[in-house]
Amino acid sequence: MAYLRIKDRDAANDAVQEAFSNAWVHRESLEQMENPEGWMVKTLKNQVLQQFRTASRMEPLENQGEAIQEEPAEYQAASQSVKRVFCFLDDLPQKQREVFELREVEGLTYEEIAGYLEISVEQVKVNLHRARKRLKEFLLKCKEDER
Repeated sequence: MAYLRIKDRDAANDAVQEAFSNAWVHRESLEQMENPEGWMVKTLKNQVLQQFRTASRMEPLENQGEAIQEEPAEYQAASQSVKRVFCFLDDLPQKQREVFELREVEGLTYEEIAGYLEISVEQVKVNLHRARKRLKEFLLKCKEDER
């Protein structure tokens, strides 16, 4: 979930590590919670937001005259498709994106997603259906554009 939002494996690992550190600090109160997994998801989302805030304060490497490595040629075509899918996910409404990522990427059940996001199972199903429908339309459009 963190990687899908940050798109940087190291930064995503840092966010997850911070979320687990936060859970360790609050371990006693977590034992009392009805939905500790939901608390962890929210904590991770907050860590991801913190990563974005920190990254926006940093100056890009291009401005420092550093050499930027080019992608290998064999990965450029695949990379373009992956970038399109990430752009698609970024364009989804937040709730649809969260439900889609938790179901399709994390493999959670409808009930688990409902508990994490504190919504009903029906809302999970509706949001997932809408996200999948939009993905299908997006992929069909991409296929048409390639012709």
